Amino acid sequence: MFVLRFTQDLMKDMKVSPTEHADTSELFSWHSHIYRLNNRKHIIFINDLSRLCVIIDGVRTAQIKQLKQKFLSTLEQYLLYEDIHQGLVNAYVSSKSEIIISKTNSRSVLATMKEITMHETDAHLDLKDNMERMKWLNRLIYKPIDYKEPIHVFKDAIQNQF
Repeated sequence: MFVLRFTQDLMKDMKVSPTEHADTSELFSWHSHIYRLNNRKHIIFINDLSRLCVIIDGVRTAQIKQLKQKFLSTLEQYLLYEDIHQGLVNAYVSSKSEIIISKTNSRSVLATMKEITMHETDAHLDLKDNMERMKWLNRLIYKPIDYKEPIHVFKDAIQNQF
């Protein structure tokens, strides 16, 4: 199962309550937060293992079903955009059909999320869409993953898993 770990702000916006669950692999655990960019609401997801980020927009308050669907479809589109083999992407996305909502549990991931949202401005970047924005953000280097790029850590992890 995928575990989406919402911040308090996102839980309040989506009007959901967290559920308790058994531990899951960090590869299938994503922290998420809501923030504003260019006067629009965006939701950012950070993978616990690799610090890979996925950004979605166009989800309104209390549309949790749409949020889950849009997260999976955006994740799939982004991984294909990054030239990850279709079979690996399908295996990753379809291997965990259930998605549950939980509370955040890692201050390290939350710190990475805060750092990413600080880098997230369009003032000095010429980014056409969210795919380019995610590609740029996933090439930043972070200490928790031994100063590697999140996209490469994620690729290695799903290749080892599947």
